[in-house]
Amino acid sequence: MSDIHANSVAFVRSEEIPQQAPPYAATGPVKWMRENLFATPANALLTIVAAYVIYLALAPTVPWILNGVWNANSLSECREILDGARGACFAVLAERWPQLIFGFKYPSELYWRPGLAFLLLFVAIAPVLFFDLPRKLLAFTALYPFIAYYLIWGGTIFVPILALVGAAGGVLIYQRYVARSFAAGFFGGIAAAFVIWWLGGFLIPEGASDNAMMEAVPSRDLGGFMLNMMLGVTCVSLSIPIGIALALGRQSSMPLIKIICVVFIEFIRGVPLITLLFVASVMLAYFFPPESTVDLFLRVVIMITMFSAAYIAEVIRGGLAALPKGQYEGADSLGLNYAQATRLIILPQALKISIPGIVNIAVGLFKDTTLVSVISMFDILGMIRGPILASTEWNGVYWELLGFAALLFFVVCYGISQYSQWLERRLATDHR
Repeated sequence: MSDIHANSVAFVRSEEIPQQAPPYAATGPVKWMRENLFATPANALLTIVAAYVIYLALAPTVPWILNGVWNANSLSECREILDGARGACFAVLAERWPQLIFGFKYPSELYWRPGLAFLLLFVAIAPVLFFDLPRKLLAFTALYPFIAYYLIWGGTIFVPILALVGAAGGVLIYQRYVARSFAAGFFGGIAAAFVIWWLGGFLIPEGASDNAMMEAVPSRDLGGFMLNMMLGVTCVSLSIPIGIALALGRQSSMPLIKIICVVFIEFIRGVPLITLLFVASVMLAYFFPPESTVDLFLRVVIMITMFSAAYIAEVIRGGLAALPKGQYEGADSLGLNYAQATRLIILPQALKISIPGIVNIAVGLFKDTTLVSVISMFDILGMIRGPILASTEWNGVYWELLGFAALLFFVVCYGISQYSQWLERRLATDHR
């Protein structure tokens, strides 16, 4: 019996089979294409049509870019070098890039100042965007606006110091009275800052800019993409807190504050931005004291900030309305006052819901900064349509200049979009 049982087993493997590679069609690019591009006959047809459209777009564009001329002194010289072939005249970018970035009036020997301010911008916004960084870095973030102002404009150092003292005084008043009343703390802080700035203005000696450590550069000399960046960063940074205050004020139980916020939001949203820019250029100076000369850049910042704050307020109001009533009741059950409940419970959730809308407005606002060219501020589009195309050497170069401007705006807007998507994933708590 034992021999029969032994012969019934033909073979017993003494070692494991080595792990085999997956089939070629079940991994790598082939698997991705099969699942994403050719999953169904309809998807395959759409993929083929899309590939054909992309080919039609790239077929004339790629040779035009690859045959581009980078070394020439005029458009006519570019055409002589190309000798009838299709190609871009990128020489205009190689020659005029300082004007496209800094404008045509900013002193060339001072380009390092706005360049340094731009690099420090990343250091300043890092602890705000990435909250895993040490909170001590927020001290530099608070100081950065005054440092950047002094680097770009120069002149007397008393101006940024006075602005810093006024802002610090406003923050102290806010922290002092916000526990009693959010409205008293907020408006009291703003009033205190303006009073300090107004009184401190009399203390700055006349002619202080003449003996300054850094050469003063007037705002009319700012231009190029630098002007777009300055307007975009400044107005977005100011409009978000103002929009939050307007959204909270619109939902306030105090009738006067609610009416003021509603009238402001509805009026600003009903007026085109270009109209507000013309008001900033022509009429806004009449609202200031007769002796004061308010800089055009400041007037434009005020108008663009008001415009974007009204839209951000509505986005945040939608986030506040989306919160369940239980969140407010939970804050009341914990014994929190209005300021504490808003800061710790309500606003964090409302802002999380409002991230896509806020980013959408920020991207739109940054692109709308090009409208300042209609009021004779030479941003990058103003430089292209004005001094560069008006010159006899480069009259007729359009695609290269406008494509370069579009590329700069795309890089910034795409970076903002990617950060917002990362932030949404980081703050996701539903685990879907």
